[in-house]
Amino acid sequence: MAQLLKKLQDEMKAAMKSGDKERLSTIRMLISEIKKVQIDKKKDLSDEEIIEILQKYAKQRKESIKQYKEAGREDLAQKEENELKIVKEFLPEELSEEEIEKIVEDVIKETGASSMKDMGKVMKAVMDKVKGRAEGSIVSSIVKKKLTENG
Repeated sequence: MAQLLKKLQDEMKAAMKSGDKERLSTIRMLISEIKKVQIDKKKDLSDEEIIEILQKYAKQRKESIKQYKEAGREDLAQKEENELKIVKEFLPEELSEEEIEKIVEDVIKETGASSMKDMGKVMKAVMDKVKGRAEGSIVSSIVKKKLTENG
């Protein structure tokens, strides 16, 4: 069993004992998402695959927060923010923009990228290096900025 799944299950038990309903419900939802993918793929998942599921879940929470705030529903946005906080506990530490910029600069040097037509090549290499620790949209904007500075 993947370490991360075991950690989630242990945290779920702790939330049950402490009576933290919100935490319990969020962790149950995460475990349910993982189990669903395991059933679909007919195999146990690695920690990396579980991280991908958690990141997708976190991204959905961020989008919901944005929509709720635009609709003036602070109560629902707050609920989503609380869930997001819990999900982030199980994700690897996110890289800062400065750290991402450094990786992007290194990849541009390594690949010899010089213009926007190299964007795909640079994005793929950067995403492989930051796997699970940076959002694609942030990486994409940094890559665009660096490639337009160079080209």
